[in-house]
Amino acid sequence: MPDRFAASSADDECDERHALALRGSLAAGSDGVNRNILTLQEISPYDRWMAASRITPVPALRSMTGFGRAEATGDAATVTVEARSVNHRHLDIALRLPRTLGAFEMDARRMIQSRLERGRIDVAVQLGPAPGQCAQQIRVDAPLAAQYVAEARELGRTVGLGGEVTLAWVLERPGVMRTQDTETPATGLAWSVLAEVLGRALDELVACRGMEGAALGAELRALHAALRTQVDVIAARTPVALARYGERLRERIGALLGEVVLDEGRILTEVAIWADKTDVREEMTRLRAHLEQLTVLLDKGGAAGRALDFLIQELNREVNTIASKADDLELSQAALAAKGIIEKMREQAQNLE
Repeated sequence: MPDRFAASSADDECDERHALALRGSLAAGSDGVNRNILTLQEISPYDRWMAASRITPVPALRSMTGFGRAEATGDAATVTVEARSVNHRHLDIALRLPRTLGAFEMDARRMIQSRLERGRIDVAVQLGPAPGQCAQQIRVDAPLAAQYVAEARELGRTVGLGGEVTLAWVLERPGVMRTQDTETPATGLAWSVLAEVLGRALDELVACRGMEGAALGAELRALHAALRTQVDVIAARTPVALARYGERLRERIGALLGEVVLDEGRILTEVAIWADKTDVREEMTRLRAHLEQLTVLLDKGGAAGRALDFLIQELNREVNTIASKADDLELSQAALAAKGIIEKMREQAQNLE
């Protein structure tokens, strides 16, 4: 008896340590935890089949377009899952299940929500017969066949023609013989089977989105470098444009006044007023800060689509302000080139999750 109690106490102590470790691990990663998904996993009897990709941040960028397919064959049926995704502002799931699997719809939706964050997701589940079983059945309409025979014989007597009605002739009549798809029963098909197939299809979909996301990330980094080059051109050209404006002002006044001595103080005042109106230092400071934040987002990865879209809007706002203040040809050209690059970035960012 003492040994039994000691073993029970040791088991309880081990369970308590395991629970404390589990709570500690969840608390340590609480910054990236989706509480809603954790709650669903706690209350769902199928939590061990629900993917937990939301708990750990996704390290790479992912696009919103992709395709995944998986299939599992059992003794009674074959389950096929196809998942497609396209761009969408939010997460929009369209799930098509066979009528016999309708009871698993909510669990399937929770599983999809735990893996994806944005996009229009179309998931189609098909239930077919196992290999070796017929996918279609033949149906014979015996009353219709009898009516064909009776009408044919009656017609023969009416027109005075003889001859027997053959079976081959009857089978060729429309509607006598037809085929129809076999409805595979879902008896004995557990959620675990559907969850396993759905999970593999989502894995393939996520991998496909990840591959395209990597290509989009490389394109965005190239555009980021091109935009930074234009920003450097604007920064280098701004003081040159100011000095050039002062020279043009002196030339114009000199041409108008001829030999009259120029008031250098008045010219400097006019140059200072023009410089204040065309000052873009604040815009350049914000523009460089936005570029640094863009670098951080691209390096961080994950579901950065919304943040990138907002940041690109801010970049466009600052460049528009610089373009409106530009009173120099090269400054205007650099600002227009920057606007073109930002528009390309916007098109690419709209494809990201």
